[in-house]
Order: sequence, then structure tokens, then C-alpha cells
Amino acid sequence: MTRQFDGSPFEPSRPGPSWPDSSRSGTISFVQRLTASDSFKTLFKEGMALVEESAGYLDGAGRDESRQLRRAAAMAYASESMRLTTRLMQLASWLLLQRAVNEGDMTATQAASEKHKVRLTRQEIACAPELFDELPQRLRALTFKSMRLQARIVHLDQSLFAARAQEFGGAPSAIASQVERLRMAFAAH
Repeated sequence: MTRQFDGSPFEPSRPGPSWPDSSRSGTISFVQRLTASDSFKTLFKEGMALVEESAGYLDGAGRDESRQLRRAAAMAYASESMRLTTRLMQLASWLLLQRAVNEGDMTATQAASEKHKVRLTRQEIACAPELFDELPQRLRALTFKSMRLQARIVHLDQSLFAARAQEFGGAPSAIASQVERLRMAFAAH
């Protein structure tokens, strides 16, 4: 059974994030605006609902379905369910960091220093396609949903990194941009 979110925990309980006061310069912080937006709240709810849905499945029906698989498929199930869990933990951690900034629980600087603990790596399917096709339909669906969410969050994270670099220190240097691209490329493997 999946618990539905009612939205109330997502309303800011504090005045807002600790960003440099962009109102003095006449500009609006892209990062502040994004993390306070309804789109981010929707993404947050979607991510947390997927975490709950996946946990419920893996702890319930998924266990039963995995017992009915032949040995090779059962091994693939174990591998893919661990990847799913790891992927969702990474995404939930990232979402919680962004929400903490939005609600004023952390400054952007604090979140940036904590971000190194959150490894947003693109994890593809580990087993052969024909073996993946033998896995229960619900595990495959959850895997694909988590991969789509992951792609959206990785893209958003890269956009936020570039926006923060511009807001807090001017345009990112060519070297800093290349270093970040290398970091993301190595994190994907």
C-alpha cells in the first residue's frame, strides 16, 4: 500500500533560504526561484512517492516474485533491486538537500559542502537485456521510472551548479566547466 502525500510537509515553515540578497541587485536568483517553485515541490513529491512505492514493492510482492524466478533471473533481480535502491537513495538525498535550502534549514554553501556526499551517478541496467526482460514487470517499471527521474535530477543538478557559479562568482571559467564535466563523466561509471 502506497501512502499518499498531502502536500502539507512541503510548505515552507521558515522565511526562506539563505541566499545572497538578490533583491538589492535587482536580479532574481535562478536557484532560489527554482527550489521554491511548484515544479520543484512536484518533483520532490514524485521522488519521495517513488521511494515509498519501490520500498513497498521490494519488501512485499517483489520478494514473492523473486522466489519464483530461475537462478540467473533471481541473481539479476537481486542486482537490479540493489541498483534501484541505491539510485533512489541518491535521488532522495539530493531532493532533501535542495528542500533544506528552500526551507531555510541550510544555506546554499552548507548544502554545497554536503553535496559531495550525494553521488548522482547515472546507473544503467546491469544485466543483459534478455535477462532483464525475465524480471517481474513491476521491478522493470520501477527501474525505468527511477532512471527517468535520475536523468531529470542530474540535468537539474548540472543547471543549478552552473547557475550558482554565475550567481556567486561570475560566469564559470572554462576550466571549472571542464572539471565539472569530467567529474560528472567519471561519476557516471
